[in-house]
Amino acid sequence: MFKKIAKWTGIILLVLITGISVTAAFRQNVVYDAPYPQIKASTDSVVIARGRHLAYSSAHCVDCHSTANADSLIKLGLDVPLSGGFDFDIGIGHIYSKNITPDSATGIGRYTDAELARALRYGVHPNGTVVFDFMQFHNMSDDDLVAVLSFIRSQKPVYNKVPDNSLDVMGKLVKAFLVKPAGPTEQVPVSVVIDTSANYGRYLANSVAECNGCHTKRDMSGAFTGEPFGGGNEFAEHGNPLLITPNLTPDSSSRIFGWSQADFIKRFRMGKIIPYSPMPWQSFGRMTDDELKAIYKYLQTLQPAKTQPANSTAKK
Repeated sequence: MFKKIAKWTGIILLVLITGISVTAAFRQNVVYDAPYPQIKASTDSVVIARGRHLAYSSAHCVDCHSTANADSLIKLGLDVPLSGGFDFDIGIGHIYSKNITPDSATGIGRYTDAELARALRYGVHPNGTVVFDFMQFHNMSDDDLVAVLSFIRSQKPVYNKVPDNSLDVMGKLVKAFLVKPAGPTEQVPVSVVIDTSANYGRYLANSVAECNGCHTKRDMSGAFTGEPFGGGNEFAEHGNPLLITPNLTPDSSSRIFGWSQADFIKRFRMGKIIPYSPMPWQSFGRMTDDELKAIYKYLQTLQPAKTQPANSTAKK
């Protein structure tokens, strides 16, 4: 009797594993439908300057779309080519950032403005496959999306053929069953008022700098599971010690509890202290005082949260 049960259990498991494997393989290149935003790059110097500022500071495009010694070069105020090739070490294989210079062979010169805007707003590649959406710019204003596209179109083309992503078994399962295109979670503004208000800080922290993306707990699919800005995400890359993102809410357990606005700005001007921290300190250090004031004011309006692990000593 036992042998018969074991036999059928083995057969059922084999069928399940085979079915999951076949389905996962089939779903690696699923084509999704998503609208094309009516976004067109501009050649206006003011628009390009805004895009450049976003790319090298708050939106920190340079931190992922470069394999150069970006930290040192950014600290010197230099513009690092956004030629891609950065390998994200997240334990499911090799995922490489794209070449977003206007090279027509290996970069974005092959794509229309609408295709690029769709990738940023809806997480769908020009060929319809899903984007590994590490940076979710879905709610970025139309004007800022135009600015970013205008800037990256204005760069000097760099020929750099980035390798295709190479996923391990777990990575293929994640892509097949967990990673799906996203989109705006609220009404996307055409433009935003650039000032020092908490409202502008909310926009920067959630839609541009993506502070919430690291400082809110997420599951393997990227979905948020923790209290907003409550911290607790773990980073352990390249054999370095574990880092845990801190709580940024006004709770007494928060890393920035009791900080003044001046303290907050001063910390960003100090740059990276922990060498292996994934926090893009050098890019964020290029944000203006007014931008940092706005973010600080917004963080003070958040609902206090106690989600930081109590036994953690390793923090970001």
